[in-house]
Amino acid sequence: MTNRTFARIAGISYWIIFFAAIFANFGVIERITQDPVGTITQHGGMVRAGIVAFLVTVVFDVVVAWALYMLFKDHPLTLPGMLFRMMHAAIMAVAIFALPLALEQGTAEAILHQVHVFNTIWLIGLFFFGIHLILLGRILGRPRLIAVFLAIAGVMYAVDTCAHFLLPNYADYASIFLALVAVPSIFGEMALAVWLLVKGGREAAA
Repeated sequence: MTNRTFARIAGISYWIIFFAAIFANFGVIERITQDPVGTITQHGGMVRAGIVAFLVTVVFDVVVAWALYMLFKDHPLTLPGMLFRMMHAAIMAVAIFALPLALEQGTAEAILHQVHVFNTIWLIGLFFFGIHLILLGRILGRPRLIAVFLAIAGVMYAVDTCAHFLLPNYADYASIFLALVAVPSIFGEMALAVWLLVKGGREAAA
């Protein structure tokens, strides 16, 4: 396969991850958080679909890691970059185990506990994902703006994870940290997905 093919595979996989994650997070996790018992008892099928959507994100996270490795394999940071993304995918896969258990719970407290377990394990995975983005920004090189946004997003992911564990009053600053992570991540990763589909693989990485 050519570099152009690897770029397209990575770009398409990124978009699959985006849509699956949006459904799983906002259509399922947020709904459970707002109405734990009602969501589990009345919308069990949707919750199960959300679990599958999370599994899809893990699968295509691995595909993206492989495709980016093949696309930028001549860069010395590509192998560690791939391994950090694979670590994130593996930890995310472990986190998903908590969600089927939520379906077996009968009280709001027990359901929310399983969601908390899922979020905590995933949060640890995002630390390694942040390192991946930092390395990816360096590997990509150009377009410079996308590379910068990726690196900033990576730093913010790592900082946010550390803040969760270091700040006893993290909840007081949660909205600030969310913005610091979301803005560069959305711009950087979505721009990268578009670039991979449109131009990726046409020229050597910087």
